[in-house]
Amino acid sequence: MQSVSSTAFFASKISPPGIPAEQVLRPTLCKQICHASAAKLVLVRAPAGFGKTSAMAEARAQLEQSGVDTAWLTLDRADNDPSRFLAGLAVATRHLKPDPDAPLAPLDTIALLASHSSPFVLFVDEFEIIREPAVLNLVREIIAHLPRRSKIVLGSRSLPDLGLGRLRAQGQLMEIDTEHLRFTLAETNDFFRLRQQEPLPAEALSRLHGKTEGWVAALWLASLSLARRGADSDFIDRFSGTNRAVADYLAEDVLSQQPEEIRDFLLRTSILRNLNPSLCQALNPHQNTDGILARLEAASLFLVPIATEENTYRYHSLFSTFLRARLAQERPDELCRLHQAAMEWYQAHGRPVPAIDHAIEAGDYPRALELLSLHANGFLEQGRMHLLARWFAVIPETLLRDYPLLQIAAVWAACFARGPQEAMDLLERSGCTRSTDPVIVANVNALRPLLLNLMDRFEDAYSAGRDSLSRLPSADPFADAVLTNAMAYIVAAMGEHKEAHRLLDVSRHLLGNSFFNRMYSDAVEGMLDLHQGRLRQASARFRMALSATHSSSHTLASGNALAGVLYADTRYEANDLAQAEHLLNVHLPMARDVGMPDHMISCHLMLARIAFTRGDIDQAFEQLIKLEYLGQRRQLPRVLASARLERSRLLLLQGNARASREELVRADDRAVWDRVRPTQFPHDLEYIELGQLRWEVSFGDAAAAAPRLLQAIKNARSLELHRRALKLQVLYSLALARTNSPLAVETMQDVLHQACEEGFMRLILDEGMALAPLVHKVHARVTDQQGRQADPIFLEYLQRLLDVLGPCIGMPELVPAEMLEPLTRKEERVLHLLADGYSNSAIAEKLFVSDSTVRTHLRNINMKLNANSRTQAVAIARRLQLIR
Repeated sequence: MQSVSSTAFFASKISPPGIPAEQVLRPTLCKQICHASAAKLVLVRAPAGFGKTSAMAEARAQLEQSGVDTAWLTLDRADNDPSRFLAGLAVATRHLKPDPDAPLAPLDTIALLASHSSPFVLFVDEFEIIREPAVLNLVREIIAHLPRRSKIVLGSRSLPDLGLGRLRAQGQLMEIDTEHLRFTLAETNDFFRLRQQEPLPAEALSRLHGKTEGWVAALWLASLSLARRGADSDFIDRFSGTNRAVADYLAEDVLSQQPEEIRDFLLRTSILRNLNPSLCQALNPHQNTDGILARLEAASLFLVPIATEENTYRYHSLFSTFLRARLAQERPDELCRLHQAAMEWYQAHGRPVPAIDHAIEAGDYPRALELLSLHANGFLEQGRMHLLARWFAVIPETLLRDYPLLQIAAVWAACFARGPQEAMDLLERSGCTRSTDPVIVANVNALRPLLLNLMDRFEDAYSAGRDSLSRLPSADPFADAVLTNAMAYIVAAMGEHKEAHRLLDVSRHLLGNSFFNRMYSDAVEGMLDLHQGRLRQASARFRMALSATHSSSHTLASGNALAGVLYADTRYEANDLAQAEHLLNVHLPMARDVGMPDHMISCHLMLARIAFTRGDIDQAFEQLIKLEYLGQRRQLPRVLASARLERSRLLLLQGNARASREELVRADDRAVWDRVRPTQFPHDLEYIELGQLRWEVSFGDAAAAAPRLLQAIKNARSLELHRRALKLQVLYSLALARTNSPLAVETMQDVLHQACEEGFMRLILDEGMALAPLVHKVHARVTDQQGRQADPIFLEYLQRLLDVLGPCIGMPELVPAEMLEPLTRKEERVLHLLADGYSNSAIAEKLFVSDSTVRTHLRNINMKLNANSRTQAVAIARRLQLIR
């Protein structure tokens, strides 16, 4: 199995193509790329064959010569997996680290690039194949956090979805398109001269340049014919440089003119991604493939050498596409045999993944099933669920009936790649539930409680799991390990913490070498730590869980969404919003696709809160609309209720009591909350009763809410839900403050001491600006009472909170009954957006004005309202009923 950090595995992807002696150098184009100092993104976009890659390689070489650090990454379809993309990026940029040999998790790569001290340029080629939103989000994140004078150069056939409009408006985008890449007449002349061909008369050269419109691929193909026919032939008159004409030309002129041996070789090997003599020999047993590859390379006939792998090549992409289509058209009967030959070669060389791929391409499902029978368990233990799910989606279910163990593997893969409902349906259809085979029975017993739990059927999962545990040990250690892990999670949610820890120990003992099992165990143990208030320990466990699967394979385990989302939760809690957002960009698509309700909820809630904190209110509410839509589409009422509950909280923070209350009523689905009430997590902080208490503290009867909060705190502590207890204590402090109790500051000081011990930040900050006066008073109290003897760690913690909350300026005692000077329409609009929580830049974007114009409006508003801050301006405006 390839390691994620294996340079050899990614060798062909991280090596830029060489610059052959016959390549036309393009200093003007190169200068545009290299000296785009203001640009964060240089987009080199054109159809195939316009020399994008050559221009990028030349620019990279020039930058290297001038001492600028560069990195190169060529993408393929597999890079639509965020983990695979990050793994390739980690290898491509490893030399940018202070210690290139030190291990680096792929998830840390973006942080490395953002903190790199000297300018660098990252070249990413063939970006058009990227369609996965999560990968696009990662690239947007890289661009947004690039250090000064660093940039990314993207080569693409299409326009990528990277927010180009905003980059263009900010002057951070340079676009190099087809018009820039076309050869000039002088470059066309240089092209023929460097290929050491007979010089073309000026008039003929001009006509050929006009017909090709400077399209490099067309000129190259024309040169092949002219080399054979001579410049005085009528070829130029007949030649057309259009895309269709070039394809026709390839068929009728270039390919048909090759010796039969070469033509046969080209067609047969077109099914291969990479070519080497041994593999090609397997497909062409009666040919001297070493010699043919050497001839093709010497003739520069569509063959591109892979610099880091000796005697390894690939076809020019334009030619490869054409050859595969021609093979399917001319020799459809040979396709299966060729794929089978490739399969046998890969199998003999210990590479089961491409072997299975070729078996499936050949339609040889029996052979694919034989290979899967040998390797499926290994893939399961490595957590390669997406890979298995892709294969099983193609193989007819009827053929799987003779392979009951593979049917079970298909259910496991479906669970972690396409969601529990589809996996449950597949399990029922498979007939495995009626099997008497002890291994099959063991897997069914493990799957049932896991799937029921993922479908929010907690009590059914608990009952089924208890029954399954009574039958351990079974005939399958993998099934036993997953069962005990799943039940550890379930019994912990039911409050049986000691039993949960015991089951986790059993699971580790059963299958200690399984990367997937290690990830699962660490993730569940970390959840126990988190809900019991041990944030630092939980964060360490989640990071270990991620590292387990990062180091096991170049493809992240599908189940790793569990650890990824949980680790994002701890990063968010520590107020490391950038890292939390990065983790969510990677793992949200997986959590969404798998359909795990808890993690769908956590992802969207965190993304909404991060956007809200940054003042991007539209994005915050958009995340909740997406979550609501998922709940409706997948018939998950808890997901729907959680979206509404969070919308109520955001409206509360905006001061909109009526709308917040309405959303709270909509979220109060008794059927949902009654079903999950017996469980304790992961919804330990966001549940309907807590939302109702929060609203009462902010807008209702805070005095009546206080004793209810004390009882809730007592209950949470008895259940060992210390994070929940801490959140309730924050609300209790606010309730005391609203009733002007002298105990409010002392109570808040005690809460902050507890939060400081574990580094809880967002647990405090997510209650909004209402907390600012209390935190300021605690800071003043600690400083006044203890002076230099104050705990420096606690003081530093308080200061970090205050850095986010901002200064606490008292409300002017005198608020005029009416304004001496009315607000303008634009100022009224700014004030409403201010009250909704939008940042200055977000207000500027909504009103299509500059940031400086927004600042001018805010100064005028403050002057007219006699306010000293944004918070004061909104509060005074509410008193004057200028806003609701």
